Amino acid sequence: MRSKSSLSGSDLLQLQQRAVVIRKHVIDMLYSGGSGHPGGCLSAVEILATLYFQTMKLRPEEPLWLQRDRFVLSKGHAAPLLYAVLAEAGFFPLEWLKTFQKNGTRLQKHLDMHKVPGVEVSTGSLAQGLSVAAGMALADRIDGLDRSVYALIGDGESQEGQIWEAALAAAQLKLDRLIVFLDQNRLQVDGWVEEINSLEPLADKWRAFRWHVLEIDGHDFHQIHDALEEAHQHSGAPHLILAHTTKGKGISFMENRFEWHSKALSEDQYHQALDELDQAAAAVGGGR
Repeated sequence: MRSKSSLSGSDLLQLQQRAVVIRKHVIDMLYSGGSGHPGGCLSAVEILATLYFQTMKLRPEEPLWLQRDRFVLSKGHAAPLLYAVLAEAGFFPLEWLKTFQKNGTRLQKHLDMHKVPGVEVSTGSLAQGLSVAAGMALADRIDGLDRSVYALIGDGESQEGQIWEAALAAAQLKLDRLIVFLDQNRLQVDGWVEEINSLEPLADKWRAFRWHVLEIDGHDFHQIHDALEEAHQHSGAPHLILAHTTKGKGISFMENRFEWHSKALSEDQYHQALDELDQAAAAVGGGR
């Protein structure tokens, strides 16, 4: 990648402010909803913020616009993160977030493409999203559409065989408009990925599957932006951006704790999380 990022100072500040707001939405939803998956939501905030507020071609007022780029959240248990991003981007009113997991809500624990504007595919059963994203990219090629498909997969999810079957097919088809982030937060529901079923050497595996592979700090906006720029300039192979992240990023008592893969917040924990996010907002000069 280039040694100097093309991400401007003002763009960086806006993304940092967005990240704090998105994290607040996630915490609010999980507390009011009574359950959810905070760890894997918080580890991918910077990735989705960059995609939706810097990179992707979108028309929130026209969710099915034919020329839009598309995003597939394969790790569908991180639905609150995508809901927060879509609401901030204007796909639906922010007030919907207050209904997360309530009776009659559109915002269920896992994604439903038929109920939520901006959700491209219903996900929740792990490992299926990459196959869908590859199919989308192939269909776009056949239809002659000039757009990209982005996907987010998890490292625990990558223990499943369907991920690697899709990886083989996408490389064979040279789907170079397919850009996949792998959120390597190193934890899954019951412990460390390395101890349960190690994926290492992970980057080398994807390279052996003939993907264009980039490794980044998944919380560094400059590195995320530059990896996307490089992927857009590289043809002939699908792209895997291996993002090294922290489970529960931004909330001290959640970081690198596997029990926060899926856990409800107590009232005290909720207020502590909001206090920490208020401090983060003050540090970057914004957020609400």
